[in-house]
Amino acid sequence: MPNSPVVPTVRRRRLGGTLKRLRKAAGLTLDEAAGAMGWIGPKMSKIENAAQSIRPGDVVTLLKLYGVDDPEMSAALENLARDAGKKGWWQTYSGLVSASYADYISLESDAEQIYEWSPMLIPGLLQTSAYARETMTGATTSRAPHEIAALAELRLARQSVLTRHDKPLELCAVVHEAALHQRFAQRPATMREQLRKLLDAADMPNVTFQLVPLTSAAHPGMSGGFTVAAFPAPTPDVVLLENLYGATYVEGDDAIPFAKAFERICATALSAEDSLARIAEMEEGHRK
Repeated sequence: MPNSPVVPTVRRRRLGGTLKRLRKAAGLTLDEAAGAMGWIGPKMSKIENAAQSIRPGDVVTLLKLYGVDDPEMSAALENLARDAGKKGWWQTYSGLVSASYADYISLESDAEQIYEWSPMLIPGLLQTSAYARETMTGATTSRAPHEIAALAELRLARQSVLTRHDKPLELCAVVHEAALHQRFAQRPATMREQLRKLLDAADMPNVTFQLVPLTSAAHPGMSGGFTVAAFPAPTPDVVLLENLYGATYVEGDDAIPFAKAFERICATALSAEDSLARIAEMEEGHRK
């Protein structure tokens, strides 16, 4: 029976792309690197393009060939090779989670920083259970109530990356103020509880939250929201774009403009201190 084709997960693409950049930096062609490994050129090409897996030990050998002597980098890429096809805890929800969403959760789990611009919604890592259920119910056209409940549970489970013992994820979230004016007719307290959660989350040293005010100047974020997942060098950033058809990933050099756009969006936003003051004011208004 023929071997099953390798699924090009985001982890495998990150590894392949990083190995490709390191090979080029070392001044080696595909055939030269493959020859040094005792391989043929097509195998190296498949590895770099995430069409074939690579053993962790071969990653170590390649890094030596490329002159990489940073032990932390070597360990990170070796682990990435080991975990490239590994199933995560979110596989418990495999009947509900699309392949692209599973890819994103693995990205989120591996990332050191997440930079998120969200013009219409509170980012998932900062949502309450009620807010998650209400917004998913309003947005879906096909999910049953029990599926919504399970997906909301999954969204809250993702938030553990912010409190993990080993290097908690650093989150920098920028949200348009319009998102905080959402109303929920069936459960009016939903937004007040959500605002309170934002205030509590902002007390965490690894969480930064800013608001782009309704009166802001024009900025690059007007074209839509995006999320940047950042990793230790030399692994490049990965950008997530979402729409009704699912998720699209932007990787490598194509991700660079998003980091620059995020900086410009932050420049139009209120400071973190002023943003929290505005949220506290709005939360108080919900009490009246």
